[in-house]
Amino acid sequence: MIWDDHQSRCIGELSFRSEVKSVRLRRDRIVVVLAQKIFVYNFSDLKLLHQIETVANPKGLCEVSQVSGSMVLVCPGLQKGQVRVEHYASKRTKFIMAHDSRIVCFALTNDGRLLATSSSKGTLVRIYNTLDGSLVQEVRRGADRAEIYSLAFSPTAQWLAVSSDKGTVHVFNLKVDSAALGVDRPRGASESHATSPSAGSHLSFIRGVLPKYFSSEWSVAQFRLQEGLQHIVAFGHQKNTVVILGMDGCFYRCQYDAATGGEMTLLEHHSFLKSEENF
Repeated sequence: MIWDDHQSRCIGELSFRSEVKSVRLRRDRIVVVLAQKIFVYNFSDLKLLHQIETVANPKGLCEVSQVSGSMVLVCPGLQKGQVRVEHYASKRTKFIMAHDSRIVCFALTNDGRLLATSSSKGTLVRIYNTLDGSLVQEVRRGADRAEIYSLAFSPTAQWLAVSSDKGTVHVFNLKVDSAALGVDRPRGASESHATSPSAGSHLSFIRGVLPKYFSSEWSVAQFRLQEGLQHIVAFGHQKNTVVILGMDGCFYRCQYDAATGGEMTLLEHHSFLKSEENF
């Protein structure tokens, strides 16, 4: 059902023969995700524009770019570990073999140029250029298997935040060629990566000698939460701030130091759900 909040009424309805797993919206499109199919509709008249077949998609994974004009849609492909990218302006379809195992989470920048993916292993996050499907960067969340709950790009695509069932939110510094991708990043953004104590760049001399784990790029900043509880993460309006929302109704706003990294500083915390003992 499409609800017009201004008119306080339902202005449209779409029906399906199987369970709707998720919905994505733009000002001009409605994207409906089923277990193995995705439908793209025109918002103004609900005309069906595109149907996409996917591999089994119980989580309803799908993301669309939000910048006005050309739409980029990302969804699972037709095989395990594969991502499908639809560039509607150029009418191009790109398939990316992102992981060997099943993809459980991905995120798209607002302009649709960068894609972050994570598999069921949850140890690595890969960042791809959606225009040509090339791997831009790979960062490591940890060594142990984990379930990634949420991935989020900062507005300038300089940072990536990751939450998982391990109870730690990680922030990674992205080394994106903004000139090639057309992503607007502030001057001096690239220098901060070299000085990051957690980046793993100081281990570059042993690259190729020891296993890949030792030369991995690690997070710049972290924030500890309750392990096992599901949290989603996003970047705040203020510079270098992260917003975290938990399934227990807890809200956190944290700040990280882009130069020195380390543990984030808690700026704000609220609990929006009362515990049962309070009733």
